[in-house]
Amino acid sequence: MTQWKLAQRAERMNPSVIREILKVTEKPGIISFAGGLPSPKTFPIADFARACATILAREGEAALQYAASEGFPALRQWVADQLAKQSAAAGVPWAVDPDQVLITTGSQQGLDLVAKILIDAGSTVLVETPTYLGALQAFTPMEPVFASVSSDDEGVMLDDLRAKVAGATGARFMYVLPNFQNPTGRSMSPKRREDFVAAAAELNLPIIEDNPYGDLWFDEPPPAPLAARNTEGTVYLGSFSKTLAPGLRLGFLVAPKALYPKLLQAKQAADLHTPSFNQRVVAEVLKDGFIDRHVPTIRALYKSQCEAMLAALDQHLAGTGITWNRPSGGMFLWLNLPAHMDAVKLLPMAVEHNVAFVPGSAFYADNPQTNTLRLSFVTASVDQIKIGIAALALSLKAAL
Repeated sequence: MTQWKLAQRAERMNPSVIREILKVTEKPGIISFAGGLPSPKTFPIADFARACATILAREGEAALQYAASEGFPALRQWVADQLAKQSAAAGVPWAVDPDQVLITTGSQQGLDLVAKILIDAGSTVLVETPTYLGALQAFTPMEPVFASVSSDDEGVMLDDLRAKVAGATGARFMYVLPNFQNPTGRSMSPKRREDFVAAAAELNLPIIEDNPYGDLWFDEPPPAPLAARNTEGTVYLGSFSKTLAPGLRLGFLVAPKALYPKLLQAKQAADLHTPSFNQRVVAEVLKDGFIDRHVPTIRALYKSQCEAMLAALDQHLAGTGITWNRPSGGMFLWLNLPAHMDAVKLLPMAVEHNVAFVPGSAFYADNPQTNTLRLSFVTASVDQIKIGIAALALSLKAAL
């Protein structure tokens, strides 16, 4: 019998905790607050149907052929224009060159490309506390040493950032999600952004800025990207998954010119190019200001669902010692349980009450806080949210 010897990096790979939990939610009757999935109600299916027909009729041969690794030029231009427009509206001009835009197969591929060209075995990577599980999974095969930087409601705590950089040997970069972070739903405050970018420049610390949720604000748009303040020191990652549809697997990155060629080479080695048909269809959908008409409908839906979840939490868990934040956008909120409680052990109890969540410990690079959990409010209806939070409260109160 053939014996396969795995590479050392493969030994470090682990299954996604969230993907495993999602299997539990397939049980009939489960109300799931576990997945980070956009609401399918927001998918512009009719617009895609028209765009697909148009692209196949007008440029079918090109759309179905191999294409440039950098991405479809019209889509790269759209990304550059959109980022420049948003940054100017936020008061920090950012002249984005489309030649610095690389279209990726989902923003998750952007994380993988960054890991391949920037991480050596044993090198230090700084992350927030807690941070996005998918980033930890993308970085881990390159065998870094993670250093978790303490974070509060305003984002990265700068004193601890300086301490962690001082204690590391050549930190390669810091990975941050400044807008409606996954998993906590928090956003970095305007002042903290300014101070963080200044500190990173002072420490010669590159920034990987991941912004898949930035368009999902409820009442006010977030401040300008960190990359607008430090263009040469930041790689910016974005996605079409949350504003159009995740099944397209379409994302992008904006990289400093010095770094772009190596990211492009890593992309070429990975998959040659992101599907050209998908890119052309999305470019067709996005023309004529579609995104400015479409995204407000997503914001309104998610705001109503978030408000319903917050109201249900207030109703059922006030005074229990359990606390939660109040996000101003995005898809998630974060619960802190009393210190003696373990969310992993509570999950089976919740499933018995037909409700599911993600234990927060999955989102820590080290020293996990087991008394935390993440709730997503975007795939359940308002009525399901009311029923599900009532059921979750029963489980939590029983554990209390």
